[in-house]
Amino acid sequence: MTVAGQRILITGGGSGIGRATALALARLGATVAILDCNMEQLRKTASEIAEIGLAPLVLVGDIRFEEQVKEAARTVQGQWGRLDGLFSNAGINGIWAPLDQIEAEEWDATFNVNLRGTFLVLKYFIPQLKVTGGSIVITSSTVGNFVFSNLGSTAYGCTKAALVSLGKQLALELAEHHIRVNVVCPGPIGTTIAQTTSRRGLESCRIAAKLANGYPPLTDGVAGAPEDVAEVVTFLMGNGARFITGAEIVIDGGNFLIKG
Repeated sequence: MTVAGQRILITGGGSGIGRATALALARLGATVAILDCNMEQLRKTASEIAEIGLAPLVLVGDIRFEEQVKEAARTVQGQWGRLDGLFSNAGINGIWAPLDQIEAEEWDATFNVNLRGTFLVLKYFIPQLKVTGGSIVITSSTVGNFVFSNLGSTAYGCTKAALVSLGKQLALELAEHHIRVNVVCPGPIGTTIAQTTSRRGLESCRIAAKLANGYPPLTDGVAGAPEDVAEVVTFLMGNGARFITGAEIVIDGGNFLIKG
């Protein structure tokens, strides 16, 4: 699982899964760049990485805006000269509401971050990976792929389903450049993503069937930690995963097995 000496970019690196992954990689000797639109959170993560004894490359940018992503790519190229890995992780929950109550601009706002933003990150950083080969990991979700009973999550679920398709197609497209592409699908994880959620009208949503209640015994109803996802991403970045590409990996403690 060697990542020592690798240079890896993490989007959404200021908090949650991105922060945990940046720290996990740094502890194993990787040099990391963290991209986020929240400067305060970036500073905190950078300070924690510095305590490990490494200096991260800190990039302030919003993946919704093409020029900011291009500038981040230029900075990485200028500062590092090469890129070995990319964790495209930034995303939001966005609007959760009955479909006929969602405004077009709310739908677009969710897609602009989760899908278009991911596209922009991949578009502008893949050329650097083509030079050396490496690994790409994309954060999707169990929602929209394995779990469909979270009522009102249509916009979010559609973006996350699209990211799985994107990852699989890229795995084939980039194979000749020795770039592996995999997708992680976290379930309930204790992060601050709920702060990016706008909920409306969910009391009117009903499922005309009885669903299983409770949680798998493995988790005892406790959400996973960002570090649970970070460990998987770290593995996928390293040489130990050299024969893994095009995979979608569920990290949810078995929750989707009864919550579909």
